[in-house]
Amino acid sequence: MATEVQSLHEPTSDVELAITGMTCASCANRIERKLNKLDGVTATVNYATEKAKVSYPGTVSTDDLLRTVEAAGYAAALPTPPATDDAAGEPVERDPLLQRLVISAVLSVPVIAMAMVPAWQFTYWQWASLALAAPVVVWGALPFHRAAWTNLRHGATTMDTLVSVGVLAAFGWSLWALFLGTAGEPGMTHPFRISIDRTNGAANIYLEAAAGVTTFLLAGRWLEHRSKRRAGAALRALLELGARDVGVLRDDASGGRTETRIPVDQLAVGDEFVVRPGEKVATDGTVVTGTSAVDASMLTGESVPVEVGPGDAVVGATVNAGGRLVVRATRVGADTQLAQMARLVEDAQNGKAEVQRLADRVSGVFVPIVIGLSVATLGFWLGAGAGATAAFTAAVAVLIIACPCALGLATPTALMVGTGRGAQLGILIKGPEVLESTRRVDTIVLDKTGTVTTGEMTVHEVVAAEGESVDDVRRLAAALESASEHPIGRAIAAVEGPLPAVEEFTSREGLGVQGVVEGHAVVVGRPSLLADWAQHLPPSLVAAVERAQGEGRTAVAVGWDGRARGVIVVGDTVKPTSAQAVAALRDLGLTPVLLTGDNEAAARHVAAQVGIETVVADVLPADKVAEVQRLQAAGKVVAMVGDGVNDAAALAQADLGLSMGTGTDVAIEAGDLTLVRGDLLVAVDAIRLSRRTLGTIKGNLFWAFAYNVAALPLAAAGLLNPMLAGAAMAFSSVFVVTNSLRLRSFRSSVS
Repeated sequence: MATEVQSLHEPTSDVELAITGMTCASCANRIERKLNKLDGVTATVNYATEKAKVSYPGTVSTDDLLRTVEAAGYAAALPTPPATDDAAGEPVERDPLLQRLVISAVLSVPVIAMAMVPAWQFTYWQWASLALAAPVVVWGALPFHRAAWTNLRHGATTMDTLVSVGVLAAFGWSLWALFLGTAGEPGMTHPFRISIDRTNGAANIYLEAAAGVTTFLLAGRWLEHRSKRRAGAALRALLELGARDVGVLRDDASGGRTETRIPVDQLAVGDEFVVRPGEKVATDGTVVTGTSAVDASMLTGESVPVEVGPGDAVVGATVNAGGRLVVRATRVGADTQLAQMARLVEDAQNGKAEVQRLADRVSGVFVPIVIGLSVATLGFWLGAGAGATAAFTAAVAVLIIACPCALGLATPTALMVGTGRGAQLGILIKGPEVLESTRRVDTIVLDKTGTVTTGEMTVHEVVAAEGESVDDVRRLAAALESASEHPIGRAIAAVEGPLPAVEEFTSREGLGVQGVVEGHAVVVGRPSLLADWAQHLPPSLVAAVERAQGEGRTAVAVGWDGRARGVIVVGDTVKPTSAQAVAALRDLGLTPVLLTGDNEAAARHVAAQVGIETVVADVLPADKVAEVQRLQAAGKVVAMVGDGVNDAAALAQADLGLSMGTGTDVAIEAGDLTLVRGDLLVAVDAIRLSRRTLGTIKGNLFWAFAYNVAALPLAAAGLLNPMLAGAAMAFSSVFVVTNSLRLRSFRSSVS
């Protein structure tokens, strides 16, 4: 027992392995099970990012981990820095799958053309087809052969098994017919004749099927791979938000302090650094001197800048929108809130279950049936005394006719047409696995700032005291604030036409501004600033301030020449189409939830305007993830719409993440669907288009398999004519493409 207790407390190390060779989610599960069988090892494998996160004790080495993955039939490697181009210094991205696809396509096109057009079948055309098809079958289809062998060793069958068996059967039969049959004779042609008759197969070749299926499926695999490669971009974009360098205050020989620029990764806890207006805060810390407004909207979702002064905490990557600050670092490196958010995004991505491809799920049943039917056909004809040649012909014909020509087109064609139409409408769909989530989603969580609202400060109302002019209040306040750098001040100053000149401008940091405009001593800022000048607000203006605060907005008092003259209400604005979009989402069967880092009053006010009943406010980024997890634990299938860094982890955690393209790169990369336009109605279109695309894919798969099922009895009966098989394959492929093209008629909800 003592030994067991000791082992529980052994120190562990963490490593992230790069996994290659996975073709579906079952591969990731297989590797995960193998790794977790090692004593003391805890592993999670992510099919989307093609990485394994492994914690292992000292009794296990990284070589043990690599060998375990290899024993499961896959390849693993320790992380290495990307290759760079020495001349440019930029990462060089090599895509062997794209290279395999391009070469296979170049070789396959003439093979298919010669087989389908009798006029092009010149003397010895069949041998030219063999020379072109052989590299495609052997080298181009190698990923499918390798995966089929791996699956076979573990007693499993997938789409790869069906592809490998079908391609090899068609190619093997063609070799037999060319070398041992009559198909290799000079002048042999495939006449365009569709009939059902019994043949020994000696004159039939199926090289176009072997090469064509390989190329079609490589195209589908490349499309999927391209979307998976971008899964880690959210983390890279998140970490790039931070400052690159920072001005640190150091003691000098004269007893004073000088500012020295250093890389941000050299900052230590306790260092004091300078943040000028417009600069990013380098790391988490506490303000030592200075007051300012800090724009934290990307991290917290709050639309109103946060006023900070000595003793207040600030967060790295937020932007100083006002005065000069000196900050003492309290957390650096991996301990900062930005780094913690990066871990949240990564954990959410690792925890999201990837949807296995539809074709895999169907072929998991279909492949064993086809193989069993082929063996049964062989046994039946041998038992019936038809002879070995006829029996083998019928058995192999079953495998050939089951070759998934249309299956190779079913998903990629619908996806290409659907994503193409989506791009026209401002919707970017990252991959086929995204589509399945849209049909099951029943709850949609909406971020407030930048999603339901514009995320920009604007003037909502100007209230003048009795006897005063609204125009004078706005004009004098705008003139004074035109000299200010504060975001609220810039919103007030955003008026048409020329503004009067300002003299003796002074900024009272954290309170407001004052100066002389047209001979008037003007004060604009918090009501407390006006009170310092004995300019107390009359009851009508006090009511305006209270009303603004109740709506989650900011009330700015304006006074001049010894009296309070008015109040300007500044705040975020609801987008014009948000209410219509919420109603449309309800029509799609979704329950909307407003989730925001803003205060309760602001959130409730916005929710009432757009028709949302459920509101969750005052939440930090980690709380957004927790709220999504809470809904999922309650049995909900959750979609999340957001645009900020603070939304990235929740977007990754949600069953379906929809990111606004007007937001940050981090949010865009963490989402499954990107909405290029900042209009919530586009989210409605995204869900509608995704559901329709998924329905098209399912319809394509049904008809692709239906063709196989209908043709299998003819093959088993020995009645497979090459033109009949070719025509059936062509018909199923044309049907799949035509069905997919119907997606081009999808109409947008946005007028």
